Amino acid sequence: MNAITVLLADDHATVRAGLRLLLETAGDIEVVGEAADGAAAVRQARVLRPDVVLMDARMPGTDGVEATRQVVQDASAEVLMLTTFDLDEVVFGALRAGASGFLLKSVEPAQLIDAIRRVAVGDGVVAPEVTRRLLHAFANAPEQPAAQPSRVVDGLTPREVDVLSSLGRGLPNAQIAAELSISVTTVKTHVSSVLAKLDLESRMQAAIYAREAGLG
Repeated sequence: MNAITVLLADDHATVRAGLRLLLETAGDIEVVGEAADGAAAVRQARVLRPDVVLMDARMPGTDGVEATRQVVQDASAEVLMLTTFDLDEVVFGALRAGASGFLLKSVEPAQLIDAIRRVAVGDGVVAPEVTRRLLHAFANAPEQPAAQPSRVVDGLTPREVDVLSSLGRGLPNAQIAAELSISVTTVKTHVSSVLAKLDLESRMQAAIYAREAGLG
């Protein structure tokens, strides 16, 4: 089984070194590169094509949120934001930019490794500390008007609506597959189709969309 490849993006060399040591204990994770700023992270992601970029939010020059937007637009990798800051603008900015997950640097090592594995296979991860605030704020944000259920249903197949509803409940691909009696590969195909049809960048954005539409 191929190792999960990870690019570390953080402006502190000691943090990158600590993360490398931690991830190398996992056995199935390989750190393939490091970047000290957002612009370097974007460049390296384009060249290395890692499975996951572990992205710091606050870096000199191009910050983590803008770097995330560019990595996602390039389809270079999935992005897991790892930061000290749980400020609303950081959390919302990261997920609007298309990050597949958001964790605080206080996360336990085992949880971080598990999050990387989940993001690598297409699942989303959000730190428990910010989940409730995140959902409340997105549901009430003026720039994110509530979607009408009829509009959602009209644009998706019945099975895609089922998958979108499952995303709104925060279910991982394996659990969606079990509930709908389909394969994980088929779930991934449906998720990709849902994102394309709804013009969304990540399953985290799809989860918010589903809740706004009353499907979560």
